[in-house]
Amino acid sequence: MTTRLYENSIFLEHATPEGHPERADRLRTLNIALEHPNFDKLDRKQAPQANEDTVLLAHPEEHLRWVMRKIPEEDTILQIEADTQVGPKSFQAALTGIGGAIAAVDDVMTGKVDNAFVASRPPGHHAEKTKAMGFCLFNNIAIAARHAQQTYGVERVAIVDWDVHHGNGTQDIFWDDPSVLFCSTHQMPLYPGTGARDETGTKNTIVNAPLSANDGSDHFRDAFKSRVLPALENFRPDLVLISAGFDAHHRDPLAQINLVGDDFDWATGRLMEIAGKYAGNRVVSLLEGGYDLEGLAESAGLHICRLMRG
Repeated sequence: MTTRLYENSIFLEHATPEGHPERADRLRTLNIALEHPNFDKLDRKQAPQANEDTVLLAHPEEHLRWVMRKIPEEDTILQIEADTQVGPKSFQAALTGIGGAIAAVDDVMTGKVDNAFVASRPPGHHAEKTKAMGFCLFNNIAIAARHAQQTYGVERVAIVDWDVHHGNGTQDIFWDDPSVLFCSTHQMPLYPGTGARDETGTKNTIVNAPLSANDGSDHFRDAFKSRVLPALENFRPDLVLISAGFDAHHRDPLAQINLVGDDFDWATGRLMEIAGKYAGNRVVSLLEGGYDLEGLAESAGLHICRLMRG
């Protein structure tokens, strides 16, 4: 397998307050982990900055302009929503995260690489059509899916979200869309309060597999086997996108699912099998949550290793 990593130093300049869980040290720690010889063959590229209009693939112009107005000009941090802060470089970082996601889709659709991982921040899966929330400004994975459809005519895009917090934004954007399958494993009850099993969308292309606190590895894998994988087999996606949050790790301070690194390795392998059967091995993975530095480094490292290994 040929795996490409998209990164950019601008992601470190998205400022959050002291003690905030979504902090630049997340990527610094991941970069240290990627210095291991296991990653010598990883194809590392600079994520490009997307054009502002690219945001409009998943959000109305009013939301784009609202975020732009909230970005401070001075060296300060502003709270724009209960859990979401921005600094002077946050808009540029968000556009670069989108640019990395789009470049990764371009790479897999044109056969330059088999799969790609985008190590960006701020994350995106909580951003609804018209609302920034949960550390997220724009929904990177939704924009990537729309780009694949509009640029390459992809008919069926599958998005699998294993972040411990439900991807309410992605669900909101694709609620009425039969061409995008959204599958999510997550802890309930937990922020943002969405993701019940009976939330299926108007076209039955929303598949939620909620877990309870302390469920652990067996329940997570059972949810994948019983809910996520059958839905993917039935959908037969042309492209697989992953909202790769690693905050279900047992060390993470924001949840209690108590997964271990091998669970993310296993889940990655199962999704690669689906991509191998139906999508020409095309997988794009975007970093979402993961707030314990050691847990993030372990889990993301194993995830990227599995992408590289096949």
